[in-house]
Amino acid sequence: MTGAKKMTQKQSTLTPKLRFPEFGNDPTWTPVTLRDVSVPVEEKVGDRKLTPVSISAGIGFVPQAEKFGRDISGNQYKQYTVVRNGDFVYNKGNSLRFPQGCIYQLRDWGEVAAPNVFICFRLKEGYSDGFFQSCFEKNIHGIQLQRHITSGARSNGLLNISRDTFFDIQIPTPSLAEQQKIAECLSTLDELIEAESRKLDALKDHKKGLMQQLFPREGETRPRLRFPEFHDAPEWEEKKVGDIFKVTRGQVLAMRLVKDTQSDEEPYPVYSSQTKNSGLCGFYSEYLYEEAITWTTDGANAGDVNYRPGKFYCTNVCGVLLNNDGYANKCIAALIGNVSRKHVSYVGNPKLMNGVMSEIVIRVPSIAEQQRIASSLDSIDNLIAAQSEKLEILRTHKRGLMQQLFPNPSELES
Repeated sequence: MTGAKKMTQKQSTLTPKLRFPEFGNDPTWTPVTLRDVSVPVEEKVGDRKLTPVSISAGIGFVPQAEKFGRDISGNQYKQYTVVRNGDFVYNKGNSLRFPQGCIYQLRDWGEVAAPNVFICFRLKEGYSDGFFQSCFEKNIHGIQLQRHITSGARSNGLLNISRDTFFDIQIPTPSLAEQQKIAECLSTLDELIEAESRKLDALKDHKKGLMQQLFPREGETRPRLRFPEFHDAPEWEEKKVGDIFKVTRGQVLAMRLVKDTQSDEEPYPVYSSQTKNSGLCGFYSEYLYEEAITWTTDGANAGDVNYRPGKFYCTNVCGVLLNNDGYANKCIAALIGNVSRKHVSYVGNPKLMNGVMSEIVIRVPSIAEQQRIASSLDSIDNLIAAQSEKLEILRTHKRGLMQQLFPNPSELES
């Protein structure tokens, strides 16, 4: 088969599963290279005073001072690239979400300074910025770049991707009108996701502010906000964690035995040190504890405290606080969590071991007031969980829609 016939056959398959009605009879999508549809951006910053930025996968542009705690541009600053609103920047650093690097368009920043190891470009007339950003979000570039990566990241954390290789990336592209229609559809969905995300952030901020009111300040013995039935109750009593709880820990468990989904055979949640799902890593056929408080003893999340309702299993990176008199509840978990991070040792691997946890001092109210506070926190946690689920449903819907609106990028590799 000749090369021309191969290209014709490939192009004939570059049609999405879902197409807006007005484009149903339009030609199939045509692969275009970034070299053909964009112009490299190479203007140097020089003596101008611009904000040095980096790019974080899943977030986009972030000031260096915010990401790294300081401006790291140093002597290289003058060689940084001037990036303006509408320009795209490729960060060739690998991440879990974008193993071959991520691409974002600068919006609402004006002008910034991007490290000269990033590849910057802007689209020519006749191509939709929103459409191409969606392509990059779908990682069409990464699917093609992966075959050019023969080893891991270099010592500076960047993949060895040349400019020529990058600009040879092909993007399956319809007419400008169809590009704009797809971009408009996804932009509307993005706005809805952003609005729901702000609602989630507002709920989390409300919970944080409520806890500041419901718990005494440092050095005080009463909270600023108290439920009416406890206005005349005694001051909160100072106690060591070890005086209230039996302090123990979880047990080693082979992760191959942990199942991803809950079932009659594996009904009990398993908690470990991971950050997602508040430490939930799966389900197991046996349990260790019931109605207890756990905390992470080792690693980056050392000092992270959670109340665990019902029966559960936890691994040996979890410390466990047991009490049969009702003290194991969400209120006490929050009180301990407010101060636990201060007691983490950062000599070597971060640690908060049992002996240190036992000596932590907190102020506690009566069991009845604890339960009232726990009930209040439960209510707002339920709202947060419902909003989080709503947001995840929207994000899943967008991912599914993008799979339908774009051709399968792997067809470019065939």
